[in-house]
Amino acid sequence: MVSTFLRGAQRLVCLALACSMTLSTAQGLPSLGDGSSMTTAAERKLGERIARELYRDPDYIDDAVLEDYVQSIWQPLLAAARQRGELTSELDERYAWEILMGRDRTINAFALPGGYLGLHLGLIGVVASRDELASVLAHELSHVTQRHISRLMDQSSRVTPLAIGAMILGALAVSRSPDAAGAVIMGAQGAAVQSQLNFSRDMEREADRIGYGVATQAGFDPAGFVSMFDKLQQASKLNDNGSFPYLRSHPLTTERMADMQARQALLERRPAAAQPDLVHAMMAARARVLSNPGPDRLRSWVGEAGALGEVPAAQAVPVLYAGALSASRLRDDAAARSLVVRLRAAVQSDPKALRQVALLDAELRAVAGDGSGALAALAAIPAELVGRPEMLLAAPLQIRSGHAAEVAQRLQARVALDPRDAAAWQQLANAYEQQGQTLRAIRAEAELQVARLDYAGALDRLKAAQNYARGPRQGNAPGDHIEASIIDVRARAIEAIVKEQEKERQAER
Repeated sequence: MVSTFLRGAQRLVCLALACSMTLSTAQGLPSLGDGSSMTTAAERKLGERIARELYRDPDYIDDAVLEDYVQSIWQPLLAAARQRGELTSELDERYAWEILMGRDRTINAFALPGGYLGLHLGLIGVVASRDELASVLAHELSHVTQRHISRLMDQSSRVTPLAIGAMILGALAVSRSPDAAGAVIMGAQGAAVQSQLNFSRDMEREADRIGYGVATQAGFDPAGFVSMFDKLQQASKLNDNGSFPYLRSHPLTTERMADMQARQALLERRPAAAQPDLVHAMMAARARVLSNPGPDRLRSWVGEAGALGEVPAAQAVPVLYAGALSASRLRDDAAARSLVVRLRAAVQSDPKALRQVALLDAELRAVAGDGSGALAALAAIPAELVGRPEMLLAAPLQIRSGHAAEVAQRLQARVALDPRDAAAWQQLANAYEQQGQTLRAIRAEAELQVARLDYAGALDRLKAAQNYARGPRQGNAPGDHIEASIIDVRARAIEAIVKEQEKERQAER
């Protein structure tokens, strides 16, 4: 199991795809637009291998509120890439297009093979607007749609994709030790891969150009690219202490910055926003708190919020949000409730911001054991704004209050639309278990493992379900015979995947 979500392994991010140093000149770079001999299926498989370990990483976080916010930016970018023809139907169907978030406080984002992206909370916490975050995601998306990763892997003719994946995972496993990480790189294979898996300057410029067009078509302010570049340029003047790994994985050049500035100058300047983006301010504050700062920093945020005077909402909102969430993590429920009241007053004129306050209120009340208060806070959210966070926050509270059947019905609809929603499968398993539908609960647990790419774990749960279905039971739940048939089909499919993975491991030895 990896010990941290890429923390301290930034010298190795290039092994994990995607860093942008100069490609070795020993072999020529294929011209942009050339195809890749690595199939999309092979690239997806390699990406799954890496992502499977990141899902197991203690720093991996599936926070419904932050995930919802990131998806509100990511989905328009995907739609724009489809409209522009950058995202072909083949890639759209075959790649995962998943964003995995990590609690790491460093400022980083990275692309993995097969349409997986990594995003550190440190980056969300430092960007000043959703437009800046969109600029980073659009750039990484364009690396994938242009198949930069697979084309660079083609240059590593001496190393198989599976060996590359193994080395990436090895690098992650030693990420707490720079010396050990360096030793991985210095190996013969490691040196060969590092010299090849580095984005060229041409690829970086192409990702800038295409990402800029995608973000602009998706409705994001193109100024986000320029302001993000300015922010990174300022960061580059700091000592290289590990705080800004994105600079090492995507080094700025005067040409790249000038190109973005020139593109923006050609566009008609948009009028300044009438209101500050209070939702982004709260999400950035949430990311900073959830990135696991120490108790002293949490207490500092609580104190700062408590001492806050009369200031504009744009300044007050992130301070109050961070203070309320920090107080809850410190188990100071009274302070958390007081700060939520002040936060709600500060965003009264912004419905989307009020939704975030209601979600925070519900979350903090649930932590404090006030389930009915949490459900009341969620019920106050307008129906047109309700989404995945509300469902996942309400589910355990409603299950405990005797409404497991209703919860199961909603979650069944959710996983039918998105079978990779691991958190929804977990709550669905809980809802089934509460109703005494053990067989369905076990299958939901198996589907949770599938969503996290742990096929061996999924097969284990499916076999447990088969044993349960064959054993002596009393009071079988309605429809168990149908469920047993579904389980048999799923078990055969997952077993085939597990056997294929085992053959691949044997081939590596």
